[in-house]
Amino acid sequence: MALSAILMAASLAMYFIKDLVHAVIVYGAYTVTMAVVWLLMNTPDLAITEAAAGICTTVLMMVAIFRTSRKEEE
Repeated sequence: MALSAILMAASLAMYFIKDLVHAVIVYGAYTVTMAVVWLLMNTPDLAITEAAAGICTTVLMMVAIFRTSRKEEE
């Protein structure tokens, strides 16, 4: 029950957070929580896949955000 509440809160937070970096951090927490859910359901193959895909996409999104940052206009 607690894990589903964390997943729901993370989903809503990703929708409402305006800062992209914070949204990506919440996405990373979501994927880790989802990997734990898969592990508790006795599907370690899905847990490993979820963790690996979540880590890769989180890192790629962070790199994309930092490489495309805009400079403030004077």
